[in-house]
Amino acid sequence: MSREQMVVDGARKSFQTGKTKPLDYRTHQLKSLLRFITERRKDIADAVKRDLGKSEHGTELFETLGLEGEIKLAIEKLAEWAAPRPVEKNLLTILDDVYIQPEPLGVVLIIGAWNYPWAVTLQPLVGAIAAGNAAVIKPSEVSSHSAKVMEEFLPQYLDKDLYPVVTGGVSETQELLKQRFDHIFYTGNSTVGKLVMEAAARHLAPVTLELGGKSPCYIDKNCDIRIACRRITWGKFINCGQTCIAPDYILCEPCIQGRVVECIRQTLLEFYGADPKSSPDYGRIINQRHFNRIMSLMEGYTPVVGGQSDAPQRYIAPTVLKDVPPHSRLMQEEIFGPLLPIVTVSDMDDAIHFINEREKPLALYIFCTDKKATKRMIEETTSGGVTVNDVMMHYTLSSLPFGGVGQSGMGCYHGKHTFNQLSHQRACLVRSLGMESVNLARYPPQDRRRARRVRMALKSPLIDMSKRTLVWAVVATIIGFGLFIALLIILLIAAGLNCTCWYWRGFYN
Repeated sequence: MSREQMVVDGARKSFQTGKTKPLDYRTHQLKSLLRFITERRKDIADAVKRDLGKSEHGTELFETLGLEGEIKLAIEKLAEWAAPRPVEKNLLTILDDVYIQPEPLGVVLIIGAWNYPWAVTLQPLVGAIAAGNAAVIKPSEVSSHSAKVMEEFLPQYLDKDLYPVVTGGVSETQELLKQRFDHIFYTGNSTVGKLVMEAAARHLAPVTLELGGKSPCYIDKNCDIRIACRRITWGKFINCGQTCIAPDYILCEPCIQGRVVECIRQTLLEFYGADPKSSPDYGRIINQRHFNRIMSLMEGYTPVVGGQSDAPQRYIAPTVLKDVPPHSRLMQEEIFGPLLPIVTVSDMDDAIHFINEREKPLALYIFCTDKKATKRMIEETTSGGVTVNDVMMHYTLSSLPFGGVGQSGMGCYHGKHTFNQLSHQRACLVRSLGMESVNLARYPPQDRRRARRVRMALKSPLIDMSKRTLVWAVVATIIGFGLFIALLIILLIAAGLNCTCWYWRGFYN
């Protein structure tokens, strides 16, 4: 038996004891995870610095701050998320209990990514714990320092049987994928995503695939180009361009291309100084293989901004390339680095056509002040998410589901969406053995009269029995009944007066 199989079997046995069912236990584990992030903040920052050259403040902003928010939200809302949800009834079930009960799936495999080794690995874990699952955590071996810190310290805070950390490379991941899981949550590229889905299919395990793709960024000629370029520059070059929802390329009309280049140049000077290489806020490429891949994408182009590199330091300067042909190699694969190509289009129609003839992206960014045109672009394209007049900020909202569509992924997470993704929504109908006469119409022998009764019951409008609706229904019924009685009394009085008038008229006559 392999080490990976032993770990998974141990997690399953621990889950089957039922100790993750009580909400108090889940809350305790979530608080322990929060304590881990708080107490090991320095270890986390040091690891990310060694992996990606990211500053301590950058790590807090893009890794741990969002994690802390997710954990606190889950702790605050857990009782609400895990509560049975009453649903609408029909006439046949009007007196029954009808509800949806979220239940733990079982053992979840979380395969993290190297570009944000803490955020994209532990955010799914928050939802897995909140939903009452066990989880096997597989950090990326590419961000090796972060993986080592996670392996060493996380078991000191969480139940090590329910939430084990498995480190290693391709062979360890392949061995894990041979095991049976109740859900697999993978963040990474589409090539490995297909392998994960194939492995999951052998056990009919559902998957969440957070992949990537080429996220387009359209700039309308009439918007504030300086502010647009400032926001695009921030989103493109943080983490040295190694962000799955970073703007991959710009679409704009030829008449504003020169101004776009100049605004990006000025913004880079403001953000990173004359030499980004010496800026503490500008990171490094994760390893030599990715460095070589990104450098090869620049072959044949003359950068209009940047282009400098240092192989031993894995440094590539923020780089802008203009007039990039739509069918060039640079436009065929996700860049995942600090290269920003500009492709010119004739107008918004051309931009929409350009986006739609390619794979569905993980994100779409639109810089436009015309609300009608913006609405049209949203309606006539599709993507995992969309942000208008900014980039990447939709990721920061726990209320919005984050995920891809088509080649950019499937499933979603963040906040309650992670809880729902990693829960089984169990349909529950609890009936009484009384009032059997109500059920006679569905039993054989069938005839036209019985069939008509069943048809009427099943076609009846669904009735919302939630407390608020039910209260108003009762109030409306009482008021309606009261008005009916009042009207009846008025009619009776009127009828009585009418009879009295006829009586006295007859008496005097």
